[in-house]
Amino acid sequence: MKFSELLATVIQRSEIPLRFEPGALEAITKPVIEMLEAWVSAHVPKGSDSEFHAGQRALAVRLLAELEGSENLPE
Repeated sequence: MKFSELLATVIQRSEIPLRFEPGALEAITKPVIEMLEAWVSAHVPKGSDSEFHAGQRALAVRLLAELEGSENLPE
């Protein structure tokens, strides 16, 4: 499952009245995904070669790939 599919499913089950408007789902999911991408990107360590920071960097890269839809969520 892609992150965008998970987010869309949650929004569709909600009581948000806009969900019935054409394009509303995309109008809601796009800014949420953009905000999450910015948040994860802000946590990518810069300039350290420690194993801890390498792990953090790898996790951030994986999360960003899931947010952009190029990777599936882990099962």
